[in-house]
Amino acid sequence: MVATSALGDLLTTLLERRPFGRRVDDKRPIEDSCLTLLSETAEVSGQHQATRILSRYRMLDSDQRTAFFKFLNDDLDLDGETLSERARAYSREPSPENFVALSRASESKRLNLFRRLNEAQGATAEIVNMREDLLAAVERAPELARTDHDLVHLLRSWFNRGFLVIRRINWDSPASILEKIIAYEAVHQIRTWDDLRLRLQPSDRRCFAFFHPSMPDEPLIFVEVALTRGIPTSVQTVLSESRECIADTAADTAVFYSISNCQRGLAGISFGNSLIKHVASDLSLKLPNIRAYVTLSPIPGLMLWLRNRGIAVEVDDSEMLEQLAAKYLLEARLPDGQPLDPVARFHLGNGAAIHAIHAGADLSENGMAQSSGVMVNYTYDLPRISRNTIRYSRNREVIASAAVKSRAKRAPGSGRG
Repeated sequence: MVATSALGDLLTTLLERRPFGRRVDDKRPIEDSCLTLLSETAEVSGQHQATRILSRYRMLDSDQRTAFFKFLNDDLDLDGETLSERARAYSREPSPENFVALSRASESKRLNLFRRLNEAQGATAEIVNMREDLLAAVERAPELARTDHDLVHLLRSWFNRGFLVIRRINWDSPASILEKIIAYEAVHQIRTWDDLRLRLQPSDRRCFAFFHPSMPDEPLIFVEVALTRGIPTSVQTVLSESRECIADTAADTAVFYSISNCQRGLAGISFGNSLIKHVASDLSLKLPNIRAYVTLSPIPGLMLWLRNRGIAVEVDDSEMLEQLAAKYLLEARLPDGQPLDPVARFHLGNGAAIHAIHAGADLSENGMAQSSGVMVNYTYDLPRISRNTIRYSRNREVIASAAVKSRAKRAPGSGRG
């Protein structure tokens, strides 16, 4: 595992971003500039044109950006008639020439435009930001989902796991990175620099993040890890300022207690499964004393599910809360059979199992609002991850401990919820 900021510093030097958003002299509509770029054959000229387009885009207001996305969606869409002709030709004669012609016709012009834009230095980060704007526009104009589909297709290939660099974040990491860890923390708020220090500096704490070579100073996702003796039952214990700090060699459990996505423009492009598995594998090599790999996870949909079912439960009724949480995690499903809870879908889809449920585990305002303070441990049993993943993907089987299954059976009501 690459766990040094030296690589990041090197990449920053080699791939220094050029600023976008500066005023440019080109007065043509941005749409005309895009058409010019698509027809440009000279590589250097194309790079300059792409830079100008991205600079122009940064200066557009919200309505202008929506209009730009509608141009991409309609004017640079697939040509259905040409595609049908190429498909018929290939059906009649599956020659290499007809295959190439069909492949070209099956790609929209906007796909090629995004590729050409990405030739500009620093463009990848700008295109990720552009997708964040696009997601907001899709909410107002759902038909723009065609353009979003194309962009996601490209981003998934550009941000393939093979291109990502994993780095350990510690107290000596650049301040610009640390500031982003504070800003992007989505599960347990980091309020101060001292708070951040307590999560990074002690010997029993770790933080790892994925980076992309074209965005070396922007974490894509990061996970915070606590090395403990035994499986913790509350996040208050994990984050306590007065807790006993232990040597990493004295720990027997690695707890993934917070995982945060950093780039809204990469929504729907999963990195978390690879990050957790990579970190667990690396820790198993460096710290053979670690025997258990678990999460301490929120249950964000629990209270909404209870309200929708007209179920009221007292906050201090821990046993009932744990029973209902177990029932929710095991029985509440989406139409496709997956768990209703998004965190459960993430971990179970990655081969984890539900291990234990704890009332009073997160007494923060957010924790109480989401689940009345209930949290859950998912276990990552390294030899069983692949098997669990297959059982979940094929049969939507929720792997859970006997204790959790027993709690679910004792909860009010029975059957699928």
